[in-house]
Amino acid sequence: MKVSRSALFPLLVLPTSSVAFGGKTYFRSSDIVGPAFYNHFNWEAIDDPTHGRVNYVDEYTSIRQNLTYVSPDTFILRADHKTVLDMSGPGRNSVRIISKKTYTTHIAVFDVRHMPQGCGTWPAIWETQATNWPDGGEIDIVEAFVMERTEQHISVWFWARHDARVPEEVKEGLFSMNTKTWGVPAAYFPNTNCDLTEYFGEHNIIINLTLCGDWAGNVYSQSGCPSTCVDFVNNNPASFAGAYFDIAAIRVYEPRA
Repeated sequence: MKVSRSALFPLLVLPTSSVAFGGKTYFRSSDIVGPAFYNHFNWEAIDDPTHGRVNYVDEYTSIRQNLTYVSPDTFILRADHKTVLDMSGPGRNSVRIISKKTYTTHIAVFDVRHMPQGCGTWPAIWETQATNWPDGGEIDIVEAFVMERTEQHISVWFWARHDARVPEEVKEGLFSMNTKTWGVPAAYFPNTNCDLTEYFGEHNIIINLTLCGDWAGNVYSQSGCPSTCVDFVNNNPASFAGAYFDIAAIRVYEPRA
């Protein structure tokens, strides 16, 4: 998980006694499960800003090619895993979606059953101000977790799916929650060296799956994967059978005025 603007926040590892976490009560404002993803998100068929070997497709194409599909309690987002690519043609078809709603002070709960896997994959769940990136702030997130953003701090908790310590309100998706009883977060970014209200605007949630690109492509040679990143993506479609998100739910909670 990364918070940007670049290195404005030191990561603090704090003993339980040194900081009081939580205390605010939040109420569920977005409950995104299964088919609701199609109502809460827009599909962005744009050039990949991270220069990956992907071709982001529109909603119609993603449904027709089975790159996104739903059941009552599941949303799948994946990359194509059937096509050998022309080295001079577009990248592997994939999907990038952005929430229609924006958020400031909130808790976001991402219930993710499966993260994309495979050589060259670069999955992302993140928040930013889409109209002012990166100056409107950015919070980069991977895997299942809970993130609380306030004017005073950004905190992140992580639990494995079957961890007995998962708070009941998170596990059951209850209507309200308060982080006060959750203990010390895995990451804590206080509003000390950076004014969150100045540098973090209203954020959209973005979920995307790119391949290679500015980060994954640059570290590919250190990964133990064969060939080059672009060549592997072009010629090994079956290797991306596991390159998919399986998302049970996204639930967002906001304080009442």
